[in-house]
Amino acid sequence: MKSKKLSRILKNDYIQTIVLTVILFGGIFAFWFGLKFGLQTEFPLLAVASGSMEPVLYRGDLILVQGGLNFAELNAAPKDAPTPGEVIVYYDPRYGKDLYHLIVHRAAEKFQHENGTWYFYTKGDASSGSSYDPWSPIRQDFIVGKVIGKVQWLGHIPLYMHENRTLAALIIILLFAFLIITDFIFPKKKKTKTADEEEKLPNTAHTDDLLRASSCSFLESIRSCSERDLSLS
Repeated sequence: MKSKKLSRILKNDYIQTIVLTVILFGGIFAFWFGLKFGLQTEFPLLAVASGSMEPVLYRGDLILVQGGLNFAELNAAPKDAPTPGEVIVYYDPRYGKDLYHLIVHRAAEKFQHENGTWYFYTKGDASSGSSYDPWSPIRQDFIVGKVIGKVQWLGHIPLYMHENRTLAALIIILLFAFLIITDFIFPKKKKTKTADEEEKLPNTAHTDDLLRASSCSFLESIRSCSERDLSLS
């Protein structure tokens, strides 16, 4: 009895949409937290917001960031060195550890303080000067991770949503409204049409029965007439 009731509930269009929505968002969150756990960083995916690292990274690139770094082994060298330094992501020290102020630049030089802490001088590849970033050196605990991959252009989506939050929210609401209209209104019309067709089916069957009955009566009349003619002859 309970299984039948549950089956009826799951067949409801509203319930199906809610379940699918939960599965969709659950999958997105599982993917995101899986990346955070696997790459050992709070920011496994980031969008490049400026051209300071061109031609290695362009505005709108989506970068993959690896955390859990061994700072003693992290390579730091200028971009034109035989083995260029790693491209790292770090908090802008002028704003503290503010997630809205992250910088992606190359580690150009490093040194270790007497207390064992590593510091890194950074510089953007697009910079034509010889000096390092004026806000460096960067203490190791400000470093989020190093860049290990990128996808071109895909970062424009989160950048646009961040820069146009009101419009992005409106687009999401409209998409959700479209989903509701598609799932709830059109299926109901389809069901109504099917019900109307089912109502017409008995009438069609009845008409067919009448036609068959008329045909039978016509054939019986011919047969009786033939038998009468034969008896008269």
